[in-house]
Amino acid sequence: MENSDVKDILARAQKAGAEFVSLWFTDILGFLKSFVITANELENALREGMGFDGSSIEGFARIEESDMVAMPDPSTFQILPLQPIDGGATARMFCNILEPDGSPYDADPRALLKKQLSKAEKMGYTYCVGPELEYFYFKGTGPITEGLDKSGYFGLTPPDTGSSIRRQTVLALQKMGIPVEYMHHEVAPSQHEIDLRYTDALRMADQVMTCRLITKEVAQRHDTYASFMPKPVFGENGSGMHVHQSLFSDGRNAFFDPADPHHLSDVARRFIAGLLRHARDITAVTNQWVNSYKRLVPGYEAPVYVSWARRNRSTLVRVPMYKPGKENSTRIEYRSPDPACNPYLVFAVMLAAGLDGIEQDYRLPEPVEENIFEMSAQHRAEVGIDSLPGNLSEALRLVEGSQLVQETLGQHVFEKFIENKRIEWDRYKIQVSRYELEEYLPVL
Repeated sequence: MENSDVKDILARAQKAGAEFVSLWFTDILGFLKSFVITANELENALREGMGFDGSSIEGFARIEESDMVAMPDPSTFQILPLQPIDGGATARMFCNILEPDGSPYDADPRALLKKQLSKAEKMGYTYCVGPELEYFYFKGTGPITEGLDKSGYFGLTPPDTGSSIRRQTVLALQKMGIPVEYMHHEVAPSQHEIDLRYTDALRMADQVMTCRLITKEVAQRHDTYASFMPKPVFGENGSGMHVHQSLFSDGRNAFFDPADPHHLSDVARRFIAGLLRHARDITAVTNQWVNSYKRLVPGYEAPVYVSWARRNRSTLVRVPMYKPGKENSTRIEYRSPDPACNPYLVFAVMLAAGLDGIEQDYRLPEPVEENIFEMSAQHRAEVGIDSLPGNLSEALRLVEGSQLVQETLGQHVFEKFIENKRIEWDRYKIQVSRYELEEYLPVL
């Protein structure tokens, strides 16, 4: 690390009165991991990194290869807005995980995303994303799903309910330098949405991890539980994380073409075609939990069918309408990911799929502007509309055969991810649900 970076971080920490620094990274499932150092150890951490045992981190090293080094990224230094009552400010920094020899560790999700971003850069592109994080507020600390309100989409709720908690969350995020573009009540009762402002994918993945933690911490201070579970309430819409994305080249939006009827460049069309080609294969990553597939069903505004359109929200890929003079806002919206994902891996596989479409010159089919949910199965088959996998087991069968996902995640993470998800599915399928008891016990 450059001496100037070290001096800058030390000066900022001293000015803020930071007595502790929390070093953050994620496992392969997207769970945030952390250990804390004192301010006295900060300079050493910045220059040499901090060693830790990686064998207990999901998807990381085996016991015989356990020594890892967490190297703080100086660009991610921020003072945490929610400080303990006993005083002593705490800062946080995201870390790059390294081997003891200083080389990047190939099972670090952050490193995997950086690898894909480097590939895009070599092709002349910068990959930018803007996710919409949906979530629920529930009374207490869980697992009871009693909401705070009965409002709906864009509902203006009284300030003593979820809207006030959401507002405090956004203020906390902005104190950390995380810009928020929108916030509003979502469709389901007690469901909310925070939209983070477009930026490069690595910074955004860090911001998504931060947003989830801050959202939960602010809620806890109000005796409320914030949940990013994809489908926590039966009969209500689930929570998604629609991801707006585009490529930039030399400061210009590579997705924009003024001569195209949809204002989409050939690069954008091939990128979308790549996403559609690999959509079924990457779903195990974009929707990694058993519960994710309770959301991906017809009737609840979640995408089920592999198609694209401009204004049709029943499709997997939507192209927001072009506004004159807003060429740099040209983007596509990929609608299947949910907010319980690992954002580093999700952004990596989406980018890999899009770049493959560019490299292989995939042709984009015609858009589907009619409501796909109202089509018959025969009609969908006739127009070539496929479906996303219907459950985690089906998604795992598809991802196991995906060379693109294997190359993107690397052999180690690819195998560990599938192994972990197989265990999850095996545990789930032996459960006896309340539905089965109510439906079958009285008659069988």
